[in-house]
Amino acid sequence: MTELSTNSIRILDIKYGTSVDGIGLRTSLYCAGCENHCIGCHNPQSWDENGGKAIEIEELFHLIVDADMNVTFTGGDPMFHPEGFIKLAQMIKEHTDKTIWCYTGYRFEDLLKHPLRRKLVELCDVIVDGRYIEEERDLSLHFRGSRNQRIIDVPNSLQFNKVYLIE
Repeated sequence: MTELSTNSIRILDIKYGTSVDGIGLRTSLYCAGCENHCIGCHNPQSWDENGGKAIEIEELFHLIVDADMNVTFTGGDPMFHPEGFIKLAQMIKEHTDKTIWCYTGYRFEDLLKHPLRRKLVELCDVIVDGRYIEEERDLSLHFRGSRNQRIIDVPNSLQFNKVYLIE
């Protein structure tokens, strides 16, 4: 892994008003870096952790606030380099009432075992977890590409120590 500034996040794209990355209109941040390299990935250019452009966390926060929509962290994989996303999520939670969705190829249970990833999980409202598996592809699914991926209600899952799914 490349050493990143903890004051910036490498961003490939920012989509405003998207409705495919979570419930309602959202601002989606597409980050660089993913070690999963799923066969059939819709965004393989995001695998390169040096891709995109480093954007200061404070600037990203202001873009999110100005957009006046809920936010989604996606990529790449935000959990690949969670440090910057933790800072951004803390700012969002402290200063707004926006919900945060996060897409990751890691399984929820594994995220909880890694201290930094767990910290980011705790700041999210919803986690969409699991690698994309081409054989499990299902175009009828909402907010995910393959049947193995789960949409997880984070607050309830953490409170009751059991994965609560959102259908």
